[in-house]
Order: sequence, then C-alpha cells, then structure tokens
Amino acid sequence: MALALGGRARRLVYGTLVHQNGCLHKLQQTGSDRFQLGEAKAIRLLPRRTNMVQELGMREEFMQPNRELETNYDFLGEMRQRFLRFKRQKYLPEIEKFQALAIAQSPKVMVIGCADSRVCPSYVLGFQPGEAFTIRNVANLVTPVQNGPTETNSALEFAVTTLLVENIIVMGHSNCGGIAALMNHQSHQEQHSSLVERWVMNGKAAKLRTQLASSHLSFDEQCRNCEKESIKDSVMNLITYPWIRDRVKRGEVKIHGCYYNLSDCSLEKWRLSLDKNENGFHITDREIWS
Repeated sequence: MALALGGRARRLVYGTLVHQNGCLHKLQQTGSDRFQLGEAKAIRLLPRRTNMVQELGMREEFMQPNRELETNYDFLGEMRQRFLRFKRQKYLPEIEKFQALAIAQSPKVMVIGCADSRVCPSYVLGFQPGEAFTIRNVANLVTPVQNGPTETNSALEFAVTTLLVENIIVMGHSNCGGIAALMNHQSHQEQHSSLVERWVMNGKAAKLRTQLASSHLSFDEQCRNCEKESIKDSVMNLITYPWIRDRVKRGEVKIHGCYYNLSDCSLEKWRLSLDKNENGFHITDREIWS
C-alpha cells in the first residue's frame, strides 16, 4: 500500500509541475506531437532538434529539480513487483512453454533495432519470448563485413548460422537521436568526436545522400529522410556477409526494413528482393501499415 500511495503522490507532484510549466496547456492549444503521453516523467521536454549527444549533456540539467522527489521512489521495490507479476500472470500459466525455452531457443526472426527506450521491437511488433532474437544499438546500424567485428554482426552470425533464423528485420524509427547526431556532426570535428558520434558516422553515406537530395528541406525533415535511408543502407550491408547473401539467394533467409513512426503509430516496410537476371539485390515492395 505504501508503494501504491507513493506512486500516486509522485504522479500528483509531476502533474503539478506540468501545469506550472504550461506544457499541458500548450498541448491543449496546439496538439503538439512533442508531448509524449507515454513518458515516465512529465517534466520539461527536449526540443525536437535534440540529438543523442546533446541529450547526454542536457539530461543532468533537466533532472536536477526532480532529484529530491526521486529519493522517495523505490525503484528496486517496483521492479521486484513487476517481476513477481510476470511470474504470476505469465510464467506460471504457461510454465511448460517457459521450461522448454529454458532448454533451447529456436527463433524464426532476427531483429536489429535501435537502443531508444521508446522503441522496443518485441513490444511494438508483439513478439513473445523465444520468437525473436534481438540486438539493439544506437540508430540500428549494420556495418559492412569489411568494417570488422561488432556486437551486432557477431549476434547476426550466431542468429543466422547457428539458430538458422528465416527472417532478418532492420527496424528504425522517427525522431532518432542517433541520426540527429549524425546529421549534426561536422567532418572537421572527427578528431574530437564522442563515442556516439564516431559510431553513427557509420551512416555517413545515408547522410550525404540525404543532404544532396533534400538540402531544401528543414533539418527535421532531413533527419526523417536520413532515418529511412540509413535503414536501407543497413539492409544492403547485410548482403556483404557471405553467409547471409548465400542464404538469401537460396531462399532460406528473407530480409526486411521497417520504419516505425512514433507520432502516428504507423510502420513503413520494405523487402530486399533478388533480381535473378542481374544477380543483384534491390529494396522493393514498400508498404505502410497504419
């Protein structure tokens, strides 16, 4: 009971802060899609042009006024309750399934998603435990085989050659902080780049292509275009791995790209197709699920 009361009191305090900062009033007036109703804390919101590098520096400033409130929040206590709820409501009713999963896994899908907390592939796409082998990194990037080992391609190798997954999905999303960092980054800054900036520069080809094709658009619109171009590049980079390319040619593996729009909950999807006459690969079959 004490935990429940603490949770209600905490929400009331945050509700008061929202009214004081005028965010709720502004939402009612403008319908701004910047107001994230699903966020855990209704505090001052990051501007749309923020990127992951900026956010790392801004978070401390934003959280400072609420640190005193956070000291009364029992995070581990709530996590314990969530785990026990999972065990009671999901694990025990399907105990045979979970005990079988304890012995082995045989997922049919590999998902390469973004580390962004708002975009959990299993939650958005409805995968159950054991259905999808998932790896997440900043901006959901797949580097070509020539770039050497990463945690992403090592997971790919295991999923494709050992688990024998039949589908690979590269899943990106709108308002991606990693892509914004990529679009903001200046070439002359590379020697002083952060780890985030150095990693997202793996998407440099998508950035240059976006800037060339859409220089007349706003920065936000360019970011949206680059998010999609980056997904397509990662899909094509998968073919640089011989053990993926050979399986795609034999029809044993299918590759897809997905773009999840946070603002309107739509999903844009592509498929990698093999042109047997030209022995080449193309991204085709665009669909929008909304």
